[in-house]
Amino acid sequence: MATFHSLFIQEVKRRLFEESIPRCKKCLDLLTEEEIWFRPNESSNSVGNLILHLCGNARQWIVAGFGKAPDVRERGSEFEERGPLPTAVLIHLLDSLQTDLNEVLDALTAEDLLQTWPVQVFEENGIAILTHVVEHFSYHTGQITYFVKARKDLDTAYYGDLKLEQ
Repeated sequence: MATFHSLFIQEVKRRLFEESIPRCKKCLDLLTEEEIWFRPNESSNSVGNLILHLCGNARQWIVAGFGKAPDVRERGSEFEERGPLPTAVLIHLLDSLQTDLNEVLDALTAEDLLQTWPVQVFEENGIAILTHVVEHFSYHTGQITYFVKARKDLDTAYYGDLKLEQ
């Protein structure tokens, strides 16, 4: 019988590993390195910055938080980077993030979800941490997708041939 714990972890993995990370990688593949690092203005981030930011955030909140890995995040540098870092480097960062997240998520217990954890300047319970990371990833994945659609005038076809309307 499924438990809240197992269903919740499964859903977190689905949203990150089957939706957000593949969508980010698809967008990276659709852009040139110049487009990945393009900033429409100084108040906006490039797609490259958003990828660095997503990796930094998820590592800090999950890998360092739950996994107790050293928190080496330098948040400001995620936004200061002007690139161009090669596309392959960004994809590698997403791939290694997924591997590390999967390992930590597989080790989480039901008690871990209820416990309070220090992250950045916050004290959050495990459910809040995982909800934050999924929501945060989805939010920035949407920004990246919007940039690709606006820049390339194409449908990203995330749902392929599924008939979403009945």
